[in-house]
Amino acid sequence: MATQKRRKDVRNIAIIAHVDHGKTTLVDALLKQTGAYAFKEGEVTILDSNPLEKERGITIFSKNASIRYKDMTINIVDTPGHADFGSEVERILRMVDGVLLLVDAFDGPMPQTKFVLKKSLELHLKPIVVVNKVDRPHSRPMEVADLTFDLFCELNATDEQLDFPIVYASGKLGWATLDLDEPATDMKALLETVVHRVLPPVAEVDHPFQMLVTMLDYDSYVGRIASGRIYHGAVKLGDPVILIKKDHEHVRSKVTRILRYTGLKRSEVQSALAGDIVSIAGIEDVHVGDTLASPDRPEALPLIKIDEPTISMFFSH
Repeated sequence: MATQKRRKDVRNIAIIAHVDHGKTTLVDALLKQTGAYAFKEGEVTILDSNPLEKERGITIFSKNASIRYKDMTINIVDTPGHADFGSEVERILRMVDGVLLLVDAFDGPMPQTKFVLKKSLELHLKPIVVVNKVDRPHSRPMEVADLTFDLFCELNATDEQLDFPIVYASGKLGWATLDLDEPATDMKALLETVVHRVLPPVAEVDHPFQMLVTMLDYDSYVGRIASGRIYHGAVKLGDPVILIKKDHEHVRSKVTRILRYTGLKRSEVQSALAGDIVSIAGIEDVHVGDTLASPDRPEALPLIKIDEPTISMFFSH
């Protein structure tokens, strides 16, 4: 029987936030504090890499970042903010074990927040509430915290999910605190909360390798790159793997690159374990929703349910 244990050196989290509530600025602060990214003068909102996202300040495509804190890797996954990208949201949330719910200290929780939070609660993820922009005039952090609690109740959160920690922060100024009466000068309070409140990922090291493909990228040199979380086992450079497609077709492939995030850049590694979020090259014709598995036991992971469209139209003559 497989030995089930948790990876104590990894935390996987997603960030949920409404437009303009400071998600990218908060991630900037975490990257700066941990030295994970060397910012150029005046460079901000580093997660908004897509041109349309930069223009509108919204998240359409999920992106990853990774920071090191106290000999621990914290993988941070950005989430699209609304129901129009429901299947993308579902895929991303299945890669993580906890979520940071970011709310503006003046505006409070907003409709886009509600949709993604509902998804995360349904998946039994543990939330951490971050009340951001508490440095701004007219902020009302305590009232916003109460409104957020009401939203959790409205979404039928469990008693355990309702026992969420609250971190008060200013992403712009780069500090976070658990108590507004105790000012802070850095992001340590948020980092410590992530370490202690987000569950380490389950790592079934004796189980054959399985990874669900949740994102795709392309490189002109190595071809398609499949990204996702390793759910079971381990993979090494050069390993043979079976690509299990959604129509149950099996295609034999070989791992030619394993890439893991360091800050905002992917760097090559020789191997990866269950609990890691990685990118793998060498798998031709791979698609989102496919499984990469060990030839010893080529079994598919459960497919992700795709939401119905938020708007339907009928045209008739």
